[in-house]
Amino acid sequence: MIFAAKVFLVSVTVALIQLNCTSADPVYQRVTRALGLVAKAAAKAQFVVLPELWHVGAFDIEAAREHAQVIDGPLITDLGALAKQHAIWLHGGSFCEEADGSYFNTSVLFSPEGDLRATYRKIHLFGFEGGETTLMSAGSELVVVDTPLGPTGLATCYDLRFPELFRALTEGGATAFVVTSGWPTPRIEHWDVLTQARAIENQAWLIACNEVGDQPGTTLGGHSCVIDPKGAVVARGGGDEEIIYVEIDPETPKAWRSQFPVLRDIRLR
Repeated sequence: MIFAAKVFLVSVTVALIQLNCTSADPVYQRVTRALGLVAKAAAKAQFVVLPELWHVGAFDIEAAREHAQVIDGPLITDLGALAKQHAIWLHGGSFCEEADGSYFNTSVLFSPEGDLRATYRKIHLFGFEGGETTLMSAGSELVVVDTPLGPTGLATCYDLRFPELFRALTEGGATAFVVTSGWPTPRIEHWDVLTQARAIENQAWLIACNEVGDQPGTTLGGHSCVIDPKGAVVARGGGDEEIIYVEIDPETPKAWRSQFPVLRDIRLR
């Protein structure tokens, strides 16, 4: 499990960029629009989040193959520069990373200095015998990184269906989760339930950024959300492109865990 240096905890405004990732739009056009939305969000927020594989669309595997980049490629360089320019924490969603002949669905997190503070390679690949499993390799390392939200666990989309991952992040110190996603409309009710469940059972903030738009074979469902450690839905997006702003107190999980110490009663690991 990867950890980073601690930061001072203060109340923080988070912005979720629920991006329209319709495959009919050229990739360069989507990237330009996304970077503009990050700049817009930075005027109000200190922590900005993009969705999963937004530069190509989470269900457009051929586009992911065509536009794969190395970790120090132009997309990641531009995201780091944008974080530094606006002095924000930027969760750049995920991108298709090419490394040593393999491909990964890799999330990236930048500090206000523009440093690449953490990367997370998606552990649970979606598609059974299709989809991203036909191109990408699974990651194997859990990531908890200190951010203004508190110790923050990183996860991606399909990971939500695996509660053991989030429990392991919690045992690694996480009091907040950031989930970047490309979750489809036909199963959006599952998304609504699972995001709440992961927050409730771990008594942690859950910040989940989904995309919208039409991609090969599916429509993306939106409903980006912020769930508090008690499971209350603080904010939830609709089905269109939008920016969702939420104020988060990183001390809330500690207070709730002290008041209702259910995590102390874990018996099975």
